[in-house]
Amino acid sequence: MPVLETVPDVTFKTRVRDESVGGPNPFRWEDKTTQDIFGGKRVVVFSLPGAFTPTCSSNHLPRYEELYDEIKAQGIDEVICLSVNDAFVMFQWGKQQGAEKVFLLPDGNGEFTRKMGMLVEKENLGFGMRSWRYSMVVNDGKIEKMFIEPGYADNYPEDPYEVSDADTMLKYLKG
Repeated sequence: MPVLETVPDVTFKTRVRDESVGGPNPFRWEDKTTQDIFGGKRVVVFSLPGAFTPTCSSNHLPRYEELYDEIKAQGIDEVICLSVNDAFVMFQWGKQQGAEKVFLLPDGNGEFTRKMGMLVEKENLGFGMRSWRYSMVVNDGKIEKMFIEPGYADNYPEDPYEVSDADTMLKYLKG
């Protein structure tokens, strides 16, 4: 697992609401670069194996959503949830979760996750390639602090959730 000093340079395929697009899916594609997301900002990112999965839906995203204002009060510009899912899945998951504050960032091809050194095989669960669970603080593209769940490995039989949670992040930010 490489230790990076800066986040990798990639282009994310995101969707934004566009009322000029007709039909039940009024969105258009919008590319967002690493610079767009992290440049000149202090950002909290938490990455998880997948939208709609048990721990991600019952604890990981909801708790960051719950503590969002407290986290932002610690000098954080944005809180981002990243997953190796496409923009449509991330949108529907966010809608189902009632996530209104945390920005859901799709890493559909897993490029960011791979370049972070956090892409793992989860064939044992039928998931294919997914992100290992972790969180980090990124300050203007530089990785300030990372919390990586123990057991990092392909097809790890468990889904550890001990250090990438919102409470650990808030504790770190409060010093």
